[in-house]
Amino acid sequence: MNCMAAWHAWAEKHKADIVMMGGPLGKTKKVSPTGIEDISNALGAFTVVRAASPEEAAKMFENHPHFAIFPGDSVEVMPVLAIPGT
Repeated sequence: MNCMAAWHAWAEKHKADIVMMGGPLGKTKKVSPTGIEDISNALGAFTVVRAASPEEAAKMFENHPHFAIFPGDSVEVMPVLAIPGT
């Protein structure tokens, strides 16, 4: 199975928990009180998933095809928090 077919198979397996497929990210602009500048970061793409905990979300990405496409790379998992006062 090629890398993209494996990626699509992963998405199909987890489609009930994928809230937003997301996609690749472009170049970064940093906006601060001093202005706008080009910067670099390690983010290459994003996907929003639904899980009972960050640990459960992380388990969804074990053996993800991303690792075959980008050897030595990783996936970072972080919760989306509620906006205070809403």
